[in-house]
Amino acid sequence: MAGMLYLCATPIGNLEDITFRVLRTLKEVDLIAAEDTRNSQKLLNHFDIHTPMTSYHEYNKYDKAEYLVGLMLDGKNIACITDAGTPGISDPGEVLVQKCYEAGIKVTSLPGPAACITALTMSGLSTRRFAFEAFLPADKKQRAQILEELQDETRTVILYEAPHHLVKTLEELFKTLGSRKVRICRELTKKHETVYADTLDGALAHYRDIEEPRGECVIIIEGADREDLNKQKQQSWEEMTIEEHMALYEDMNRKDAMKQVAKDRGVSKRDIYQALLKSESN
Repeated sequence: MAGMLYLCATPIGNLEDITFRVLRTLKEVDLIAAEDTRNSQKLLNHFDIHTPMTSYHEYNKYDKAEYLVGLMLDGKNIACITDAGTPGISDPGEVLVQKCYEAGIKVTSLPGPAACITALTMSGLSTRRFAFEAFLPADKKQRAQILEELQDETRTVILYEAPHHLVKTLEELFKTLGSRKVRICRELTKKHETVYADTLDGALAHYRDIEEPRGECVIIIEGADREDLNKQKQQSWEEMTIEEHMALYEDMNRKDAMKQVAKDRGVSKRDIYQALLKSESN
């Protein structure tokens, strides 16, 4: 019989956050695939776990995943752990899970800490709907595209950022999103855990001029106001002539285009029809 993959969540700071189930599993599996074996060895030593480890990280995630899948097909049970938190969330564990499904290997996830959820729940911002973006891309074009998409994002947005990039990222966020509410969460679950609450421009000034950023950061940003977005769209429609607006829907037949323009502008289709008649008669 084939083995199984166990995604084991590990503490993001406080070692007491590990679960009994994860500890038992890490002791019972045949092998632990760890993002950084040196870092994970400290965790295993603390809990007196002697299971063999192998490295599985961003730079070997494809070839090593094939190797690990081969071991599981031969009957080995493997646990995957990240440096901190839940494997598969913004780390190479995602690739290993995909390869397991392709090979027909059973996968289970042992719940536990995740920095994004920990920060969101203590942020005081809306938790009903949220968008997790992890780290913004380093590529300038991709980064600009995602920032532009976030302008109209009405859900609470969660980002990760390194301390030495925090000020630059806050500058870009403020330039793109304006003065929205934000929470900067650092050193989560640790002794010096902090949540800085402000607006994007206020947080930018704080970390640029007052406090040097330290520790990995989780940025929680208020979503765009849906009513404001609707007003902006309505205003943009009203700045167009009816003919210009109709031209946006040139792939539709005339009747459907008039219906869509009327919907955009919040008027009746008859109003649009009359306006077009008047324009064409002039």
